[in-house]
Amino acid sequence: MNAKELHDKTPDQLRDELVSLKKEAFNLRFQQATGQMENTSRMKIVRRDVARIKTVLNQKAANAASAE
Repeated sequence: MNAKELHDKTPDQLRDELVSLKKEAFNLRFQQATGQMENTSRMKIVRRDVARIKTVLNQKAANAASAE
């Protein structure tokens, strides 16, 4: 997922995706703790996607505040 795709989504869609990514990160942490994790690089990808979504949400909020 790249930032260009995220800019096209509404804030509600971004929040929904953020919730699902946080759930996935939670599950990945459990897999890592129990030694069941197969794809260790997935954790890094999920963390970066969460950061991208938060950045886009903050940018959209700042643009909405400055437009008023």
